[in-house]
Amino acid sequence: MSGSAHGHTPAAWTGVIISFIGFCIAGVFMVAANVPGFWAGCGVILLGGVVGLGMKAAGLGMPKQSQAVAEARESATAAIRSAA
Repeated sequence: MSGSAHGHTPAAWTGVIISFIGFCIAGVFMVAANVPGFWAGCGVILLGGVVGLGMKAAGLGMPKQSQAVAEARESATAAIRSAA
């Protein structure tokens, strides 16, 4: 995945950071035995996913590959493997 820069976009980073904050909120309120606070943290987790998808739809995620780019990548990978 590192070769394709999977997840290295503003949409991915923002969604993960918001979800992480939600996990922290839910964890703190779970230990404190506060049910509404726990569910609020779960809501923040879901919000992170919605924000990430919204940013991706707005063009801040990974662009889709064209067929030509996918074929070029496959042929380059095959050439590297056959040379090794």
